[in-house]
Amino acid sequence: MARVTPPIPHSLSSSSVASAAAGDGVPSWVVLGFFSGGGAERAMRWAGGVAERVPQAWRWVRVAAVVPVMKLAIFLSLAMTLMILAEKLAMGAVCLAVKAFRLKPERRYRWEPITPDLEAGDSAYPMVLVQIPMYNESEVYKLSIGAACGLDWPTKRMIIQVLDDSTDPVVKDLVETECNKWKSKGLNIHYEVRDNRKGYKAGALMEGMKHAYVRECDYIAMFDADFQPESDFLARTIPFLLHNPDIALVQARWKFDYHFKIEQEAGSSTFAFFGFNGTA
Repeated sequence: MARVTPPIPHSLSSSSVASAAAGDGVPSWVVLGFFSGGGAERAMRWAGGVAERVPQAWRWVRVAAVVPVMKLAIFLSLAMTLMILAEKLAMGAVCLAVKAFRLKPERRYRWEPITPDLEAGDSAYPMVLVQIPMYNESEVYKLSIGAACGLDWPTKRMIIQVLDDSTDPVVKDLVETECNKWKSKGLNIHYEVRDNRKGYKAGALMEGMKHAYVRECDYIAMFDADFQPESDFLARTIPFLLHNPDIALVQARWKFDYHFKIEQEAGSSTFAFFGFNGTA
């Protein structure tokens, strides 16, 4: 019967473990680190704790920060939607009332066209100042100046004032040349510049009002640089001011032939909101 030899316990020192590890091709610091104080076990416990705490932290952030912000955003969106809806309903009601009760301006106010006096001649027409503020309008300056100069109004009863705040010297030369071209044709047109852009467009308009020749004018027509008024613009708007002393301002809407018609009709058909096109 074979005799079983009990295992003999051995006490391993750090040096023996290191030498054995070196003999097997394992770095000694790995083995020593494994045997010294259970560092691997602590690292595993720490990693497991972090993995558990990250979802908990994210749930806390969602409850404490993300959810309130999202609720506020939804509330504001609903409030703005209701405001826009109320505005559109009010505008629709006004349009229906205007059509139903025939409250168009042509029926509410006097706007008889101005007829020239045989004795007074063109003096029956009030003096009108046309202001056109510009800023580096290289693409539209010819169209806007030409449209203003083509207004159906007595030449001696209209002053055109081009207020150029352009910073590009090439554009300034082009605008000034265009003004001189129309001046040579007998138009009373003034090219005005200033040494600063204080107040931007409003500042340019106010600066233009300081010139002495402006005091001769009874009314002012302000056009954007890209606005092209129809030739009868003054003939259709000035009578409202002339025959109705309680009216201080007339605002006209610029309407395109097809662009805005298609855009607005498509937007209306798809329940999409769209704003007004340009005004003058």
